[in-house]
Amino acid sequence: MSAATTRSRTPDRLCAEAVDLARAAAEEAAAPGVVGEHVSAIAEGDRVVTHFFECKDPGYRGWRWAVTVTRASRAKNVTLDETVLLPGDDALLAPEWVPWSERLRPGDMGPGDLLPTDAEDLRLEPGWSGDDVPPPNSVVSPEMAELVEAEDADVTDRTVVPLRGSITSVAEELGMRRARVLSRYGLHSAADRWDEGFGAKTPMAQAAPASCVSCGFLVAIGGSLGQAFGVCANEFGPADGRLVSLSYGCGGHSEAAVMPKPLRPAPPVLDSMASDEFLLRPAPDTGSVPSTDLPAADLGHS
Repeated sequence: MSAATTRSRTPDRLCAEAVDLARAAAEEAAAPGVVGEHVSAIAEGDRVVTHFFECKDPGYRGWRWAVTVTRASRAKNVTLDETVLLPGDDALLAPEWVPWSERLRPGDMGPGDLLPTDAEDLRLEPGWSGDDVPPPNSVVSPEMAELVEAEDADVTDRTVVPLRGSITSVAEELGMRRARVLSRYGLHSAADRWDEGFGAKTPMAQAAPASCVSCGFLVAIGGSLGQAFGVCANEFGPADGRLVSLSYGCGGHSEAAVMPKPLRPAPPVLDSMASDEFLLRPAPDTGSVPSTDLPAADLGHS
């Protein structure tokens, strides 16, 4: 170990003794009553010492006031270098900063918000631009490009209606004549996300009597996603208007339980067109016991 290194690790005596100067600098930078006791002093270099003071601010628990002092070579006057507030080992720190693009979650966007898309977004790939060579991973295959060369179709001017059967017309029909379209990665990630929300592994699908592939409320969609997904059109179902997996299901399946027709009461049957007479008082001879003229019984009353 060199002599210069040894001197740099040994605090300078005059700088180490300048505790009052360092405290005055910390109190000038901080609010009254915030600077606490002197904690320690370390050597930053030759004739450079940093004094640490306790911070009593409740919002900065575990932080320390760091005041660096120094002096010139062969000088006896100690001068102030800088005053900062630094975190200690047990300091309360703010969480690490995360870019907004990584903090954004589904549902965070509101009316009027704009979400810019990264130029190198892996979920997108270049669409059909009219060049002779289709973009990589594009739906437009090299066989279609050879067909265009055979037909000598004009694909450079987008204002011209493409010829039927040309690569431009096929690309326009497939929705590929946009600046960027979904890449294979973007397509698969979207399918995984949708299947997680309305797929076969959800509790609703596990308890369903049948899957959506046989439901009459399923609206088919085009493209490659149509082989695995559709749109639910059951207004009473939990996924109405949502993109659901064909293996998803719910209790609102169109063929799960057919409601029987309500029973209709039988029409009334009339067996007589005449009216029946009902006497207010029964006739004497209509009772079950014949009426006899018996003398009044003597009940023993006086």
